[in-house]
Amino acid sequence: MMSIGQPLDRVDGRLKVTGAAKYAAEFAPANLAHAVLVQSTIAAGSIDGIDIDGAQRMPGVLAILTPDNAERLKQQKAAQQTITAPLLQNREVLFQGQHVAVAIAETFECATAAAAAIRVRYRPARPVTTMLTATEKPYVPKDFRNGEAPPDTEMGDAAAAFRGAAIQVDATYRTPVEHHNPMEPHATVAQWDGDRLTVWTATQGISGAHKTLAGLFGLAPEDVRVICPYLGGGFGSKGNTWPPVVLAAMAARKVGRPVKLVVTREQMFTSNGYRPMTVQRVRLAASADGALLSVRHDGITQMSMPSLGEFAEPVAMATRMLYASPNIATSHRLVAVNQGLPTFMRAPGEASGVFAIESAMDELAVALKMDPIDLRLRNYAEEDPTGHKPFASKALRQCYREGADAFGWARRTPEPRSMRDGRILVGMGMATSTYPTNRMPAKAWARVNADGTALVRCGTQDIGTGTYTVMTQVAADELGLAPGKVRFELGDSTYPEAPVSGGSMTVASVSPAVQAAARAAKGKILAMVSAVWPDVPLETLRLEGGAVIAGAQAITLADAFAKHGVDHVEADGEAAPGPDAKTHSMHAFGAQFAEVRVDPDLGTIRVSRWVGAFDCGRLLNAKTARSQLVGGIVFGIGMALLEETRVDAATGRIVNANIAEYLLPVNADVPDIRTIAIQSVDPVADPLGAKGIGELPMVGVAPAIANAVYHATGVRVRDLPIRIEDVLVG
Repeated sequence: MMSIGQPLDRVDGRLKVTGAAKYAAEFAPANLAHAVLVQSTIAAGSIDGIDIDGAQRMPGVLAILTPDNAERLKQQKAAQQTITAPLLQNREVLFQGQHVAVAIAETFECATAAAAAIRVRYRPARPVTTMLTATEKPYVPKDFRNGEAPPDTEMGDAAAAFRGAAIQVDATYRTPVEHHNPMEPHATVAQWDGDRLTVWTATQGISGAHKTLAGLFGLAPEDVRVICPYLGGGFGSKGNTWPPVVLAAMAARKVGRPVKLVVTREQMFTSNGYRPMTVQRVRLAASADGALLSVRHDGITQMSMPSLGEFAEPVAMATRMLYASPNIATSHRLVAVNQGLPTFMRAPGEASGVFAIESAMDELAVALKMDPIDLRLRNYAEEDPTGHKPFASKALRQCYREGADAFGWARRTPEPRSMRDGRILVGMGMATSTYPTNRMPAKAWARVNADGTALVRCGTQDIGTGTYTVMTQVAADELGLAPGKVRFELGDSTYPEAPVSGGSMTVASVSPAVQAAARAAKGKILAMVSAVWPDVPLETLRLEGGAVIAGAQAITLADAFAKHGVDHVEADGEAAPGPDAKTHSMHAFGAQFAEVRVDPDLGTIRVSRWVGAFDCGRLLNAKTARSQLVGGIVFGIGMALLEETRVDAATGRIVNANIAEYLLPVNADVPDIRTIAIQSVDPVADPLGAKGIGELPMVGVAPAIANAVYHATGVRVRDLPIRIEDVLVG
């Protein structure tokens, strides 16, 4: 029986629920010391001096790292996923909360006390603390999407078509700064053995961290080892190699013993990126029958000071491919402020950008007096309208149909404030979901033992989405074994290289490599047996249940291996995107349906029902897939109604850097969620036909809720999160 697609329980589930799974902060080499970060209290300027004498005299203190005594790193650009500044390489201060010193001591408590005793004198400058207070003009990104796509595009003449259209929508939408806040904080344990470095760190990119550390410390790749067997969530914040990882290694070299550095919850708001604020203007024009004549989407995104690097939130990328129109224009601009460098946050670009375009589509449907689904179907893109490529696969029509049927969309009355449950206003809203189908090269290794068990390794990571489990299923099916006979290992840079777990690409990238390694090992086994059975055609042999079978004949692996004097067979495998990836537009799709209930007197908003229908290719595990779909929708509910990082405009300080005041969804905020996975196989995405689903279900949640709130109240909210005061009307 094939195990792929089955709802197999997580193979690492028991380890996690019993506490046996070890996370980065739980590794404890002998003689372990502790490091605590000291962060700046100004947003711009420079360090005038640092008084460390009192801290150094404290019992148990081993060393204090400052810009004056920190190791000079070998290079400032070690890898694409490196965030190299600030790393105590100079005295410049670029944002509030920047790392300015590290206290290292025998115990965590002693290091914490020493960090508090360090006195830093500053020479402050006038900061630009928020995007809305910046005076410099927005600028064009210099390296938008690593040069793979231009920041601006125009097809046709969107401005002229807009001016002459019968129906127009011209609106501006804002999304705030948001922070990831995974359960596990960023943590690193670093240990040197001469010039060999080992780090246990919470990372979504083991291979990236490995390259970064080797480059910054001038080490040969074989002299660096990065280990991360389990991750307590990341949502993008652990995709880069952030300064605390490097600072932990610097501290360990400084004191000559292993060092643990765990970022506090408050420090996570300034140490490892965030979703940047966006201001997006969308202009849509349509004929009276709903045909889109013009689409324009212009996005402005918050950025750090350019010397920290560059990150451009690609908010208009989905608009380039989502709907058919002869005139489509998009642009991206950045505004520099004295905050840390933004980064990827679950569904980067699409989560923020689709809020704007899908809210505008709902506004257009209202102006046309047209059903929102009918409007989307009227402008359904049969091929990528700006990329001029066929879609590798697209079942979005089916998502609309099955989602609407399951939700009961036909019961919706179109007029705002027309549906009630007693005194409570009821609203129904929907939005489209989409996310690119990404894939990168990956490698794997497989060993099949004489006892009918197998070991498979890949230097990928399981960020909580079930990678251990689905890769076990892939290898088991290829080797004809029960999943319980296969052990899949990951989380170690000494294993074959794999890409970052981001962009929903792990399944599409790693599973073909795992399949290839297992297939290569199987090929060796079948060739061995073919030599034993010379009269049996090789193509008739199959591997099943720890034996090679051909018709009525069978030979166990133990017997087959014994005849060749071996006790195992091993093989390498690798996989990479094929040429079809360049000739097709590759995306996953979905349709989100939200019901909200709004108290007209109190303004409280409750999401009461949810249906999400998704075209996400072949599911490798039905149970872990549903978990991801539900988790993404919950993430989107937080974006719509709760999450916002608040910055004091005078000082640049984040005032709600905790999870008491930075609001996240809890059980009471989340309704029953029904998910529908459209059964489809993408022939181009990867050999197994799977599309990534980690980020897809978050996209479209915020606009579906905003559109439902409008339907319930008649109030159009264009700024997130939606607050009580936004919907209170006289």
